[in-house]
Amino acid sequence: MNDITPSGRVREDDLIPVAGGRHRGGGRLIRSIDPSDGSTVAEFHSASVEQVDRSVRAGLERVEDPGWRDVLPHQRARYLVRVADLLEERAESIAALQSSDTGKTLGESRALVASAAGTFRYFAAVLETEEGLLTPARGPYLSMSVHEPIGVVGAITPWNSPIASDAQKVAPALAAGNAVVLKPAEVAPLTALELARAVGDAGVPPELVSVVPGSGSVVGDAIVRHPLVGKVALTGGTATGQRIGEVAAQKVMPVSMELGGKSPTVVFEDADVDQALAGVLYGIFSSSGQSCVAGSRVFVHESIHDAFVERLCAAAERLRTGPGSDPATQVAPMVSFAHRDHVASMVDAAVAEGARVRTGGAVPDQGPLAQGAYYPPTVIDGVANSARICQEEIFGPVAVVLPFGSEKDLVEQANDSVYGLACGLWTAAYRRAWRVARRIHAGTVWVNTYKQLSVSTPFGGTKLSGLGREKGRSGLLAYTRQKSVYLGLDENPLPWAGDVLN
Repeated sequence: MNDITPSGRVREDDLIPVAGGRHRGGGRLIRSIDPSDGSTVAEFHSASVEQVDRSVRAGLERVEDPGWRDVLPHQRARYLVRVADLLEERAESIAALQSSDTGKTLGESRALVASAAGTFRYFAAVLETEEGLLTPARGPYLSMSVHEPIGVVGAITPWNSPIASDAQKVAPALAAGNAVVLKPAEVAPLTALELARAVGDAGVPPELVSVVPGSGSVVGDAIVRHPLVGKVALTGGTATGQRIGEVAAQKVMPVSMELGGKSPTVVFEDADVDQALAGVLYGIFSSSGQSCVAGSRVFVHESIHDAFVERLCAAAERLRTGPGSDPATQVAPMVSFAHRDHVASMVDAAVAEGARVRTGGAVPDQGPLAQGAYYPPTVIDGVANSARICQEEIFGPVAVVLPFGSEKDLVEQANDSVYGLACGLWTAAYRRAWRVARRIHAGTVWVNTYKQLSVSTPFGGTKLSGLGREKGRSGLLAYTRQKSVYLGLDENPLPWAGDVLN
């Protein structure tokens, strides 16, 4: 855990792991603000472009050093297990730090730390069981396919689930034998630094994981454009992904990107209404709506639409909003005041275009909530799926409810989006659930549940929601280069030259 001085500042010398050491940041000042009350959690300087360069070069040197390069997979697995153990031992302190850094509830922060530990354990197990491929020979040779480290991986992660997103990139990249230069979100970098501390304390050579806090336009851009970075893995906004994709195309560099979403949640007329209500509430209002898979478009069959909206609004109003440190809190503040204002502006714009706010929709201006970056659970209806509020990602606790008639109508509306990350279906008819799930354009579809995620199951999106997949056994191979090796078995394998060698 970082030492906090009486002024509330985290000591810079303990903060920024760059190229194997703790260095004072060379960039501009960053302040971590607790969004529950506006107080300062930490204050330090960002990494510089020069520090990014040192991190990349030091990481590549270590990857190519036989001392790490020749470590066998089962030996690398031991390091990952140690990281998992340390994360579990430090779970309470890391969760508290994440809650103050992002505003998340302690319960959610604890779950994210547990998820990070589980990710390291999972990829340790994958290393212990991963097998090479002996391909069918079509001649007098032995042919096989092997996977090797890429070298240095640039990882760029978001603020909405920091330590879990960091682990989803760092764990498989390390497992594959790479070095990682990790840029966490500028507004929430503290748990990434604690993850790097755990990795170092587990005995991983320090050059293999460098954390370089800072802005995407400076630090992130330096990572993406660096000629020695062999792959970039991003979880973030679609616009950021498009910019990275342009640079990657110029470098002919592989990328994996999990981007934005505008996920539909569908309630059919035969659904268990109580379960569907619970699922819709969890899908959009947990994490204060700050989730890429948030079920922000709620499609309800026209036969039950009005009654469902009434119950949804009543339940939303009973959700407990407050600071993440309060165990009773269900809806915590937004990550920052600026983001809170962005969410509010999206709702105000929808109202100006004719939308109807059924509950919520106003920034608290009285009482203790007025001191923080809070936005209430909000339900909107009265708009078409073509409206801006239905097409653009809000990333806040705002649900737009839309009616549908036929299954064909539902599929057309649900797919009428530039995004394709996730979808939820609530129905008792399993044949229909299967049929609709296959027709929906999304990387993940939940049936009679929502936001259930597993490190063993691949995750990613389609369309503008991303490229490639994380997690699962194939998630390890995403951080490798594939190579084919042929071993000749014929005593005279290449007779083409004939007698000219005699």
